[in-house]
Amino acid sequence: MASIKIILRNKPNKDGTHSLALQILKDRVQSIVHIGHSIEPKYWDAKECRIKKSHPNSARLNNLIAKKLSEANEKLIELETNKNDVSSKAIQTNIKAKNNSSFFAQAAVYLDNIKTSGRYNRYTSEEPRVRKFKEFLEEKDVTFQEINVALLNKFKAYLKGKLGLSERTVMNYFILIRTIYNQAIKANLADIKHYPFGRDKIVIKNPESVKIGLSPEEVKKMEGLNLSDKPYLHHARNLWLISFYFAGMRVSDVLRLKWTDFQNDRLHYSMGKNNKAGSLKIPEKVNTILAQYKKSKKNKHDLVFPELEVVEDLNNLYEVQRKISFAVKNLNDALIKVAKEAGITKKLTTHIARHTFGNISGDKISPQMLQKLYRHSSITTTIGYQANFIHKDADEALDAVIGK
Repeated sequence: MASIKIILRNKPNKDGTHSLALQILKDRVQSIVHIGHSIEPKYWDAKECRIKKSHPNSARLNNLIAKKLSEANEKLIELETNKNDVSSKAIQTNIKAKNNSSFFAQAAVYLDNIKTSGRYNRYTSEEPRVRKFKEFLEEKDVTFQEINVALLNKFKAYLKGKLGLSERTVMNYFILIRTIYNQAIKANLADIKHYPFGRDKIVIKNPESVKIGLSPEEVKKMEGLNLSDKPYLHHARNLWLISFYFAGMRVSDVLRLKWTDFQNDRLHYSMGKNNKAGSLKIPEKVNTILAQYKKSKKNKHDLVFPELEVVEDLNNLYEVQRKISFAVKNLNDALIKVAKEAGITKKLTTHIARHTFGNISGDKISPQMLQKLYRHSSITTTIGYQANFIHKDADEALDAVIGK
């Protein structure tokens, strides 16, 4: 049977004070967990294991001692319930980790894992958020236990009030903190009882965004543009149309396309986001565009489009995503000019090709087929996404009341 009590360490610190600590005894083996405070020996009541009233902060420190003892004993009971035999060292490790685990140490592990896995876009969006959270804390570290509802609400006010960030952006910060907190819980470095997210705590709910695609008439304007004297705008328009013709294929997948992906009048590829494989027929409109690139000089990667030719190793996912990110920025800048040339006033980006397919398909295609075309893992995702473009019922209901 293990026992836990508060002691005053015999070894003095440099300032002459002695550290308060939890002493864990199991099978005559001792382990120690410091609680982060120290006092002069004259203020310690060794018999009662508490701080004497003569100490100026005796009440506060004794409350802290009681809290630490309570938490440690709760953890001891939990460990002994789940395991028949547990050492003093195991108890020490568990209590120490959950009381003192650094959020930013875990954040560094999280960011390193993202970078190692090659997710450039994720890394470049998450790393500044971690940095901004540390700036808010005035460069101080913080334990998971200290990340509570009050602190997060204060951080939210800081992000919205001082930095002027939107609700959606604030939720992205909270999703990051929640993800790192969950990582720490799984690693047994944070206690779920201090978890600040969920009902009656911090609820993360992203506001709905408006998804607007081009109309069929606007797509025809894109197709009919003569951009022969503007080669890069012509290229950007081609990539946008390829994305649209292949059911809103993500631009990252368009840029990865290889000539060997086209076999027997079909495109065979796996979506980069979730590795879902599939096959689509090649529309004649796509063949017309591809014919413009077959004359190009072959490259060592067999890529259809030139954006990733400079990458030495396409297996280096971080570098591939980095180059794609730069390419997408340039393509989006070009598409602004393409829209102007076509007389389109809607925002035009590479991703709008996906929204355009959703907008034109409306309720003409079954959700099950759309799920297959979009490569969604869940039909719920497909239904939620397509709901942005189906307005028939709402329009008819409005007409029924006010007339056409």
